[in-house]
Amino acid sequence: QSVSFNVIEGRVLLKGAVKKQKHRIRALELTWQADGVREVINEIQVTDQGGIVNYARDTWISTQLKAEILFDTDILSINYNVETINGVIYVVGIAQDQAELDLVVDHARRIENVEKVASHVVMKDDPRREPGP
Repeated sequence: QSVSFNVIEGRVLLKGAVKKQKHRIRALELTWQADGVREVINEIQVTDQGGIVNYARDTWISTQLKAEILFDTDILSINYNVETINGVIYVVGIAQDQAELDLVVDHARRIENVEKVASHVVMKDDPRREPGP
C-alpha cells in the first residue's frame, strides 16, 4: 500500500492504493488535522492491485503526459501536477482557462493504458483559491 499527496493553496489531493477501507479513512482523518487544510480530495483506491508491473506502467503514463504538457505551448505546464496509480491519471493544479484544461485532459486520454482521468484542477479565478476567513 502507498499513499501520497499534493497540496496547492490549502487543497490536498490524497492518492494511492490501500488494501483496507479503514486505512483510506485514517489517511483522510490525518489530513484534516494539518494546519491550513481548506479542502481534501480523497482519491485513495481500496484495492489489492499493484506491484512492479503496474508501477512501471503508471510511471510511463505519467512521464508521457508530463512531456505532452511541457511541449504544448498552449499549456502553462508549471501549474500542473500529474500522477498515475493503477491506470488512473490524477491531475491537480490551476488552469488559466477551460481551453487549457481541455488540452491537458485530451492529452491524458490519448495515452495508451489510461483507464480514467481524474481532474482536480481549478480555474485561476475560482473562488476556492481565495484564502479562508
